[in-house]
Amino acid sequence: MNSTTKQAPALPEARRVPESEAGRTLAGPRKRKGSKAPKQSFRSRLKRDKQMLLMMVPGVAFLLLFFYIPILGNVIAFQDYQPYLGIGDSLFVGWQNFVDLFANPDFTHAFWNTLYLAAWQLVFLFPVPLVLALIVDSLISTRVRKVFQSIAYLPHFLSWVLVIAFFQQMLGGAGFVNNLLRDWGMDPIPFMTNPETFPLMVVVQMIWKDAGWAMIIFLAALASIDASLYEAAAADGAGRWRRMWHITLPGLRPVIVLLLILRIGDILSVGFEQFILQRDAVGAGAAEVLDTFTYYTGVVGGGWSSGAAAGLAKGVVSALLIYGANKLAHRFGEDGIFAKQAR
Repeated sequence: MNSTTKQAPALPEARRVPESEAGRTLAGPRKRKGSKAPKQSFRSRLKRDKQMLLMMVPGVAFLLLFFYIPILGNVIAFQDYQPYLGIGDSLFVGWQNFVDLFANPDFTHAFWNTLYLAAWQLVFLFPVPLVLALIVDSLISTRVRKVFQSIAYLPHFLSWVLVIAFFQQMLGGAGFVNNLLRDWGMDPIPFMTNPETFPLMVVVQMIWKDAGWAMIIFLAALASIDASLYEAAAADGAGRWRRMWHITLPGLRPVIVLLLILRIGDILSVGFEQFILQRDAVGAGAAEVLDTFTYYTGVVGGGWSSGAAAGLAKGVVSALLIYGANKLAHRFGEDGIFAKQAR
C-alpha cells in the first residue's frame, strides 16, 4: 500500500526586526526628543503649594523687616549723615568716609585685634564640638548620654551677662579660686583683668557657653552614617580608632567643611556683648574689636557715617571670605554652601 506523506504548509519567513524597533517594542513608545512634561499653570501650582507658602510667610516677613530693608540704610556710609537732616538731605561725600576710616589707627587696631581673636577661636573653639560629639556617640548608656548632652548645651541658653558674672564669681579678684589661693598663702591670679591672657579667657568662655550647642549638628551627622559600615569594619578586624579614622571622619567631612566655611565667613564677628562687658576690666587695647569700634564710633561718638562705613566694610569682607572658602571647598571636591554647577 502506497502511503503519501502530507507536507505541512510552509510558514512565511519571519521578518527580521531592526534593533531599534525591537527596543521600541519592549520598552514601549520612545519619547520624542525634546518633549517635556505638561507645564502646570501658576494658579494650579499656587493651589498645590498653598500650605507651604503660608508657612514661609512669617520667616520671609522677618527677614524683610529686620535684615533686607535695613540694608538700604547703608547709604549713610557714603554721606555726611546728620540725624536732624535725614538721609534725603544729608550731603553725599562718596568714598571719603572709607578713606578716613582706613586712615584711622583705632580702626586698624580693632581690625587686626579682631583677626587675632578670631584666629584663637577658630583654632581652639572649632574642634571642641566635634570632639564632644565623638565622645557622646561612643557612650553606650543612653541615660548617661542624655545627661551629658543636657549638661553640655544648657549654658547656651544663658545670656552673656550671666556668663561673665559666673566667670567673675569664679575667677575674679574676689572670686572663689582667688579666695582659695589666699587661704593657701598664695598670691591671687588676675584671670579676668590680664590683657595678655584675655584671648585664652575669651575662648574658654565661648567653649563653656556654645560648644555643647554646636555639638548637636555633629551628632545629627553621626546618626546619618550607615551602621553597617561599622559592622563590616569590625568584622574585618578594624579597631575603634581605625573605624573612626576611615568611617566616622569621612562621613562627617561635608558637615565639617560647611561649618568651617560659615565660621570663616563670620570670622570678623567675634562677639559684641562678650567684649563690651569686659572692655573696662582688660582695657580697650585688648578688647577692642570691629563691633565695639562701630558702637563707640557710631552710636556713642555720634559718627554715624563712620560707624556705617565700618559695618559695611566688615560685611563686604565677610562675604568675600565666604565666597573664597566655598571656592576652596570645591577644589577639594566638596559642595560647600553653594554647590558647584555641572558643566
